[in-house]
Amino acid sequence: MFRQDLQQLAVIRQREARLLFGRGCFEGAYYLGGLGVECALKACIARTTRRFEFPPKRPRIDRIYSHDLNILLNEAGLKPPPALETHWAVVKDWRADVRYITNLRRVEVRDFLRAAYGRKGVMQWLRQCW
Repeated sequence: MFRQDLQQLAVIRQREARLLFGRGCFEGAYYLGGLGVECALKACIARTTRRFEFPPKRPRIDRIYSHDLNILLNEAGLKPPPALETHWAVVKDWRADVRYITNLRRVEVRDFLRAAYGRKGVMQWLRQCW
């Protein structure tokens, strides 16, 4: 998979998350919103590889195939700027297993989407890094 593919997926997942949120589908919005951030971080990792290609899976690089946003941030060699620390504190706790959660509240998802995709959110910064 190439960096451009991951960038495109990040944008698509952002759009899907916002559409689902607007329709009251909070669990799906949260899940896809987190996947968008994951794809953006993986695009940042891909930027550091040969020809911007996300490397194929090998035992020594299993960490970059993680869904843990903190691990991916570290593998990308990034640290949120001080102005984004509050937003990152909200976004970093997303986990792929939220797809099994059925009781997310609107306010939780709204806060997550704002921290991730707001005008001064995490994704604005990641786009500068990918």
